[in-house]
Amino acid sequence: MKLFVLTMLAGAALAAAGCGGGGEATPETASPASSGDASISNAAFVQATEPTAGQGITVVGNGSADVIPDVADWSFGVRSEASAASEALSANARAMNAVVDALRGAGIAQADLRTEEVSLYPETADDGRTVTGYSASSTVTATVRNIGKAGQVIDAAVRAGANDVYGPNLRPSDTDAQYRQAVDEAFDDARAHAEAIAAKAGVSLGAPLAIAEGGTPAPGPVYEARTLAADSDSVEPGTQQVTAPLTVTFAISAGA
Repeated sequence: MKLFVLTMLAGAALAAAGCGGGGEATPETASPASSGDASISNAAFVQATEPTAGQGITVVGNGSADVIPDVADWSFGVRSEASAASEALSANARAMNAVVDALRGAGIAQADLRTEEVSLYPETADDGRTVTGYSASSTVTATVRNIGKAGQVIDAAVRAGANDVYGPNLRPSDTDAQYRQAVDEAFDDARAHAEAIAAKAGVSLGAPLAIAEGGTPAPGPVYEARTLAADSDSVEPGTQQVTAPLTVTFAISAGA
């Protein structure tokens, strides 16, 4: 009885297979699994042979503009010595107050004066252990917004007791116009690079697809000092360069 049932099931399976006609699967009769495999294969072939959207040429353009610095930062320091720490600090505070008053008298605004450092350390004998007194020091930085008056400012600070002078740190007070000029030059430089590459590759250059500040050198204004004499009683400000790199991607199309 079991043998008969198995024989009937095998016959039904053979009959179902015969209904396919010809024994060869057609696209209409292919299984879902085989149809999916074909789709994946075709998609991979299309991606490998057809160009993708967003193709372009990415280049870095650089521009620069000269600017003459009109601001100088100077640092003035005073040192005071006393047998006691408190006395050294008090003496140093009085000396620094005198320097600050002299700087303000020379035309430096209160907002352009800032204390950079206050320090106190012991003085020792030759044995390195015995404390013989204390030395206090402090430093104030003055922003001189008229470089032509730098000599007068320095002279006033030294006469008031400053025994350490550092500077100048020269910089322009405003670089907006020069940076815009550098950006214009950087874009033109980037397009020139892209056109040269496109001509070599035999493609046509289109509109920019993406523009980003930065590339080589680093983004933002970068100042490069160069020597150039200018009217001043003690300082030659020279010139500086404001640089503006741009990274630009241009669209391309077939055919030059």
